[in-house]
Amino acid sequence: MQVFRDLADVPHDFGRTLVTVGNFDGVHLAHRAVIKSLVERAKKEHARSVVLTFDPHPLRVLRPERAPKLITPTPIKLKLLAETGLDAVALLPFSSYVAKMSPTEFAETILAKGLRAIEVHEGFNFRFGHRAEGDVERLRELGKALGFEVVIYPPRRLRGHIVSSSQIRKFIQSGHMDAARRLLGRPFSILSTPARGRGYGAQYAVPTINLDRYDELIPCHGVYVTQLRIGGELFQGVTNVGNRPTFGEDSFAIESHLLNFHPVDLGPETPLQLYFLKRLRPEHRFPSPDALRQQIMKDVERTRRYFQLLERFSSSLVR
Repeated sequence: MQVFRDLADVPHDFGRTLVTVGNFDGVHLAHRAVIKSLVERAKKEHARSVVLTFDPHPLRVLRPERAPKLITPTPIKLKLLAETGLDAVALLPFSSYVAKMSPTEFAETILAKGLRAIEVHEGFNFRFGHRAEGDVERLRELGKALGFEVVIYPPRRLRGHIVSSSQIRKFIQSGHMDAARRLLGRPFSILSTPARGRGYGAQYAVPTINLDRYDELIPCHGVYVTQLRIGGELFQGVTNVGNRPTFGEDSFAIESHLLNFHPVDLGPETPLQLYFLKRLRPEHRFPSPDALRQQIMKDVERTRRYFQLLERFSSSLVR
């Protein structure tokens, strides 16, 4: 998959394209359904399949106070998009210039001329142009004038919920990891590196790894069944997200106790991908570190049973 960070990067001989435009935060099941159709159609038309997205998220430019924490920061989003079979992603900088484009300017400058689109595939609620003045019907009108067709997708529902980034974000923020996983089509995860100078693993008789600061979306405070990928190794874990009230204030951490750990190379820049599978309980203040240790052992036992059930039914959440 090619990545173009400017329209000028698109080769002159790249050819005709089928395009879908959006934030694609999460690259969830509804995104994947549109992209799958787009890729299949592009092959039939002997054209290129392209996702057009922006960095930073438009709300971080237009209304920073309302900008959401991202489910998938850009590097993870690109990795997930690369798995879909797309030919290219146009990852364009979102600026005040782009924000001020009228729907006509956007369709003509970016879609028709910049990407040479012959089809544009969008969800039913797609908005574009200055102040989001354009909708899918306006896009269809512009397409007739500019030489591209518009394919509109209805909402995708799963267990009574519309599959959307905003709904997934709500599930994650409330700790409903099973529900988030269903809509994402995979467990929610975050990618970070090891924190320095944090950890109490020796005291609790299980190896402990703390993640470094992470500024995007995380689940609500609590204790979770997790899996932690360190390089090519995948470890089962119990993870506390929160302020560790037993140890005092201002001590926020994402702290994972690993159950099937064996020594691995771990440096300050080693990538750590943490997958959240199930919320076990809220975070509590315990009367002493010893009481906390006893609770962690109970959390560990519940987590072991969780993974035993997965193995019994030959199920794997993370691959």
